[in-house]
Amino acid sequence: MRERWRAIGVLTVVLFAVNVVARLVTRFGFDGDDTAADRVSLGMFVVIGLVLAAVAFVWGRHRPVSAWAADLAAAVGIALLLTVLVGPLLVGDDPFAGGAGTFFAQIWLYLAAAGVGVLLGYLLLTALGLDHRSQSLKRYAELRATKPRRIVRR
Repeated sequence: MRERWRAIGVLTVVLFAVNVVARLVTRFGFDGDDTAADRVSLGMFVVIGLVLAAVAFVWGRHRPVSAWAADLAAAVGIALLLTVLVGPLLVGDDPFAGGAGTFFAQIWLYLAAAGVGVLLGYLLLTALGLDHRSQSLKRYAELRATKPRRIVRR
């Protein structure tokens, strides 16, 4: 159980660190330039999606979806809360400074990037036939093919 929470914690910290780096780059590099800030935010969402795609690919090889999906959802949920509520405070802003529309748009964009990333990672894993279920079915088929047929006496 400890290893499971450690993996969730590390993933949460990585996702939050991506957001903090994007906020610091926007704050100190492009302060007042909305176009550059939008590009940095888009890059942040792409990096978050790629990180989650890689995690889904790696975790999906060794564990069934029911085991790692909950861990991934917990990490994304905690990282989302940190990103929305704590992230703005680190650069001297208020989480609700842009209004409710900006606040909820950030949540929806984060969830969309996370969902697309996980989906792409798992679909690639499944297409390559490396996911846990495909490997289990492959082992079952090999086991059934190697057993000799039992002779039935009457």
